[in-house]
Amino acid sequence: MGYGSKDIKNIVKEILEEKKDIGGIKNIYFVGCGGSLGALYPAKTFVERESQVLRSAWINSNEFVHSTPKDFGENSIICLACHKGNTPETIKAARLGKEKGAAVIILTWLEESEIIEFGDYIIHYTFDASPDHLAGDIDYAGEKTQCALLVAVELVAQTEGYANYDKFYEALGMISNIIRNARTHVAARAEAFAEEYQNDSVIYTMGSGAAYGAAYMESICIFMEMQWLDSSSIHTGEFFHGPFEVTDANRPFMIQISEGSTRELDERALTFLKTYAKRIEVLDAKELGLSTIDASVVDYFNHALFNNVYPIYNHALAVKREHPLTTRRYMWKVEY
Repeated sequence: MGYGSKDIKNIVKEILEEKKDIGGIKNIYFVGCGGSLGALYPAKTFVERESQVLRSAWINSNEFVHSTPKDFGENSIICLACHKGNTPETIKAARLGKEKGAAVIILTWLEESEIIEFGDYIIHYTFDASPDHLAGDIDYAGEKTQCALLVAVELVAQTEGYANYDKFYEALGMISNIIRNARTHVAARAEAFAEEYQNDSVIYTMGSGAAYGAAYMESICIFMEMQWLDSSSIHTGEFFHGPFEVTDANRPFMIQISEGSTRELDERALTFLKTYAKRIEVLDAKELGLSTIDASVVDYFNHALFNNVYPIYNHALAVKREHPLTTRRYMWKVEY
């Protein structure tokens, strides 16, 4: 059976009811590959920060299968993301979930796919399938990242309570308009970015907190996969413990400045970059409108904002470089 994002409260309620006689739910694992894994990062962060009793982890599908956590079993939830439902590693992880007796939640876009038979609950999320993701008219509150977050929020709320529950849902109702306005706001800036960086062979991304997954996705899925550039996502808290040694006047950095608890980490890194680097693209969540969300929950919405502002930059860069985002050398073309 397929569900939408609005059904997640009932899904979690049903899982907890089914598991109550065998000790309940003790842990939740967020599992996927590539961009689908990156999209789950805010949910993992939410459980880590807001739960006093639940264990949580964020694990690549193939690693999960080959190095399965010892406590994974009938008292577990595995929440997997698989966009088209055909990623072999994620299908194997879902199958393992079934075999271990865990509650298996699958987040996917297509109505029918290979992975669905291994899910107890199939949640279909919204997705901008337009060329280069430029339509801008989707319900961003129903995206993959927000669906995973809702699983996390409902699980914590229904097992131990979550004081900011109402504020979270209020923010969820605001995020689509914030994202649409931010995408419009960066349009001219994105064109200037593409003009400036079109001939570079390396671009680093930087971020922290629940938004780090957005920097990770931009690095591995766009700059490396879709533009064939050298890149690495650098955690701003880790920047001063090795990576800052590559900083110079020519090295390009794209840095996220989050709203919320880890903003200080990002600002510290930006201060250093402004002193020793000259080519810096700054995405500041406050400037992009995220500060209208209540401070108690704003951390968890930075990812959605950054991840949906990036496509404006990505399209502009792809056009300038004459390298379409659909171009591949190996993916889906050779055995791997």
